[in-house]
Amino acid sequence: MTPTRTVPTDRPTGGKRPWGLSLLLSILALLLEAVIALVVSFYYGVTQESPDVPGNSAFLILALPVIAVYAFAVAAVLSMGLVLPIVWLGGVLGRRVNGREAWWWVPVAAGAVSLVVVGLVVTLSGGSGAGSFALGWVLTSAALAVPALLWRSRRKRVFGPVLLWGVVAVVLTAVLGGVGFWTGLLKEYRPPALTSADLVGRWSDGNGGTLTFSADGRVTAVDIDDDLTPYDDFTENDPEGGEDDRCSGQGTWAYASDTGLWSQEVSVTVDACSFESWNVGGTESRPTLYQYIGDPDSWDLYELTRAEGER
Repeated sequence: MTPTRTVPTDRPTGGKRPWGLSLLLSILALLLEAVIALVVSFYYGVTQESPDVPGNSAFLILALPVIAVYAFAVAAVLSMGLVLPIVWLGGVLGRRVNGREAWWWVPVAAGAVSLVVVGLVVTLSGGSGAGSFALGWVLTSAALAVPALLWRSRRKRVFGPVLLWGVVAVVLTAVLGGVGFWTGLLKEYRPPALTSADLVGRWSDGNGGTLTFSADGRVTAVDIDDDLTPYDDFTENDPEGGEDDRCSGQGTWAYASDTGLWSQEVSVTVDACSFESWNVGGTESRPTLYQYIGDPDSWDLYELTRAEGER
């Protein structure tokens, strides 16, 4: 008898994977890519100038189930709205040009679809530089090409390898970022270390408002914004769209830094003003004093910078 050979089930079998499984595979790939992007954006954010926003880790942990459901829904919409059309377009291009479908037409289709998507985003957001546009197009094309290639794959046992290598990629990204900070290739942002002497002088909000600090502890406020309500709330509560409240007067100031760079505060007491202490931000070459406008999580700041001509 002629021996028979069994074909392993993890090799292409000639049949296509059921549509629902392909959709789940695309969702899995997009979720893994989203986690990698989240890790990269976290490391990037650590290197960028930012205010000291109080965190709420407990709230984040409680919100994880909601975030997971939302992320799954978004990945499903992207799979149906972008990945599936890319798979279809890649097949059409392959049949029209070569007479048969080929995997290399999928990245071409992903690039074409991404060009339209990124172009619409840039147009709606008010435009962007050529470099940012090119980077966004390349990253979007790669992010859509991967799930599209997996969608058209005919391998049956693919979920395990995709999950395994996706987790490896996430861990590797996190480790490389940590190594970057450990070796000094990446620099964590920290506010500048100021002293009381560094604060002496005039600080401006760029819109006519100033605080002038004297070495003897006196301060003069001129047209400082004293209503730090978010603009949307302000206009909603004031149908006439009134002018923002500004205060002027003289008082005292004091600088404190109890536990480190992030705890630096400048307390200003002026009878005509009701604002809270000012936080220290910016960089060594461009220090700032800021207060939050509304919710600190919004990162909407009212900033003062050292006026021109001041040291």
